[in-house]
Amino acid sequence: MISPPVLDAVLNGTSAVLVSVGYIMVRTKRLLAHKVCMLAATATSAAFLISYLLYHYHLYASGEGPVHFPGTGAPRYAYLALLGTHTILAIVIVPLVIISLARGLRSNFVAHKRIARWTLPLWAYVSVTGVVIYVVLYQIYTPLHP
Repeated sequence: MISPPVLDAVLNGTSAVLVSVGYIMVRTKRLLAHKVCMLAATATSAAFLISYLLYHYHLYASGEGPVHFPGTGAPRYAYLALLGTHTILAIVIVPLVIISLARGLRSNFVAHKRIARWTLPLWAYVSVTGVVIYVVLYQIYTPLHP
């Protein structure tokens, strides 16, 4: 069985790929493919959010709490800086994705393009850094608990 942190990393990575391919599709005027990619990216991001929240709810409910970064010094500061920007932008990206999606689905392409210019790079950053955080926390450094 796949662990929740691995599932979350896979969902984040999938979202990053779909957002990137969706960008390529819109730039090459393949609008239906763009729409499919962005809807799939939204679905994988929503699945990630549900998985993440359920996993952390169970961690807290069991009394374990979150996995903490065990490193010290410069690696710790770098990790916390990455985690901080990831977390803040993960919160910011939710309404941006919803607004971008709504405008695109309503065919309000001028307004969609205006907000999508901000949404896409932030969404890609959040998705990619989510995978990086997983690799650093669960693969490079040993977790304090499984």
